[in-house]
Amino acid sequence: METKILSEHYDKPEYRTLEGYKRLGGGYEPLAKCLKMDRQQIINDVKTAGVRGRGGAGFPAGVKWGFLPDNGETRYLLCNADEGEPGTFKDKVILEQAPHQMIEGMIIAAFAINSPKSYVYIRGEYAKAQKIVKAAIDEAYAAGLLGENILGSGFTHHMDIYSGAGAYICGEETAMISSLEGKKGQPKLKPPFPAVAGYLGKPTIVNNVETFSAVQIIMRDGVEAYRKYGTEKSAGTKLFSISGDVMKPGVYEVPLGYPLKDLIEQECGGLRPGRKLKAVIPGGSSAPVLNAEESYKVTMDYEALAEMGSMLGSGAIIIMDDSRCMVDLLEVTLHFYHHESCGQCTPCREGTGWIHKMVKSIYDGTGRLQDIDLIDRVANQMRGRTICALADAASFPAISFVKKFRDEFEFYVREGRSKVTGVRVEGEAHA
Repeated sequence: METKILSEHYDKPEYRTLEGYKRLGGGYEPLAKCLKMDRQQIINDVKTAGVRGRGGAGFPAGVKWGFLPDNGETRYLLCNADEGEPGTFKDKVILEQAPHQMIEGMIIAAFAINSPKSYVYIRGEYAKAQKIVKAAIDEAYAAGLLGENILGSGFTHHMDIYSGAGAYICGEETAMISSLEGKKGQPKLKPPFPAVAGYLGKPTIVNNVETFSAVQIIMRDGVEAYRKYGTEKSAGTKLFSISGDVMKPGVYEVPLGYPLKDLIEQECGGLRPGRKLKAVIPGGSSAPVLNAEESYKVTMDYEALAEMGSMLGSGAIIIMDDSRCMVDLLEVTLHFYHHESCGQCTPCREGTGWIHKMVKSIYDGTGRLQDIDLIDRVANQMRGRTICALADAASFPAISFVKKFRDEFEFYVREGRSKVTGVRVEGEAHA
């Protein structure tokens, strides 16, 4: 069943205000405690708690903080609220329902790494969230929780919002930094990593909205209380964005290691009446798809999904029942990645276009049987050959869809229609 640690008060409108946040959740008491602690102890606590980046990469937050060089340079803190992965909307809930939880986590992190300045980089489409976060930041300034000499501690920290412009690629941390600097939003080669040379060439820490919210919880409840949930290697709870063919889609919080089958059947109320599970994308559209048998076996944690050949990613679970055509779904997915490629790397710029074109030709009824193997071949040639992971994000669904549902692709080529829906295609794909 749901374990509401982060999301305990998300259903209460007053929780988005400073007064409600303090009254309902004891907000900013952890910050006051942290401002009296040794900075390294905070970093150690976050490291020991085992919280891993909740934006998709899953890298341990405390370990990342420990990478900062001790060179006397100004350090920056960035919150990645770009949330562009298809199927993902859990950060939107935090931004709109619990902005102070994220802000407090950011101030704690800023104190721990001794950063005087932070930015919340919010997805351009999240206009409502931007207004709510801006109002929360203003409240924090008015209450002396941001600005000069926070709570009389001698620590000064300023925070601003930066609005993205609708580019999926800016969810990648170095592309986000480029955008924040006023440059074209394109990823940079690593190393150097942002912790060494990030925003304005200075040491920079980038974490996700949910990661900062978890930091607040860790410092509020303690390391051991946080580690009570999850598994040894995947600690804590996780917010999952669940969409698709279930009765109750939405954002659910459960411990990492929770069975996907229980999420579908209990939290989400099961599939639509009369339908059977066909496939699940467990970590956003870039994650390799699982078939029904795999979905009913796997637990939702980093290690179990990796063993199953997929990944937890951003925690966006897309449920597909037996009414869905996998050719249709792959065409839509690859259209997105082709459109969102920044064009910097040839394997991605050309590869995303080619695999989309081949799947679209099958969808249009003009594909060839050899195109199915060619999709797999091209997708495999894209993997690991680009500056960022967008080429991988396009190749993973292409490879896994074709591998696990090849019969649908072959039927589409032979018959010019979907094996599932029976619809004969005429004209161009809906993309």
